[in-house]
Amino acid sequence: MKNGQLGITIFFPVYNDEWTVRTVTEKALQVLSSITDRYEVLIIDDGSPDHSGQIADELARQQPEYVRVIHHARNLGYGAAIKAGFRNARYEWICQTDGDDEYDVCDLVKLIRLKDYYDLIITFRYVKAYRSGRQFISWVYNHVLGFLFKTKYRDVSTGLRLVRKSLVEEINLHSDSPFIGAELAIKVMLKGFRVGEVGIQTFPRKFGRGASTSPRNIIATIRDMIHTYRVIFSQDYDLPLNRIGGKVNGEK
Repeated sequence: MKNGQLGITIFFPVYNDEWTVRTVTEKALQVLSSITDRYEVLIIDDGSPDHSGQIADELARQQPEYVRVIHHARNLGYGAAIKAGFRNARYEWICQTDGDDEYDVCDLVKLIRLKDYYDLIITFRYVKAYRSGRQFISWVYNHVLGFLFKTKYRDVSTGLRLVRKSLVEEINLHSDSPFIGAELAIKVMLKGFRVGEVGIQTFPRKFGRGASTSPRNIIATIRDMIHTYRVIFSQDYDLPLNRIGGKVNGEK
């Protein structure tokens, strides 16, 4: 049933996504209009060298009341684009997806059903339309994260999630790499917010190859993982109000 008072932003980063930016935008507008009257689509052009930014601007000119574009003068990285989307989202619920249409934004319908029960809803891929090498990397990645950060998430970095804007504003996100999704879920868990999981299918790219498993992104992800681990497991991370450096106020 349509909820006219519910406000939702869908945003996605684009980098070499000129073949899908229009498709993802049109799908997002369609699913949003079926859910609520208060919505927007926010496209983050992360210094894309192709025509993604120009196509995004054209879409915004066609529907200025519903589509906005944020441009980065140069490529800042996936995580930086995600943080820009979170900062610029207008509405109280934020759905983040990817610009290559591997994740179908129409699955927002599944996620929105759980908004009254969770503050962050992440997805796990129960059908993966990827080559076996990428599936193996994903399997290793999720098991390493589970071991390091003591989490039980099945697929922590899947590129489709729904989160309350107020929650994002409370979490200090550092990563500029694809680790950003894991960092968000881990820090939200440690803050005591409610996290839910929904199973989805993914679909093969119709052009090019994904960059998340490129050597550059793997190195950047490892770097951000190590930084986050050191921050979270320090003696000063997110202490109770009466504690400073692990000591009760007034202790010597």
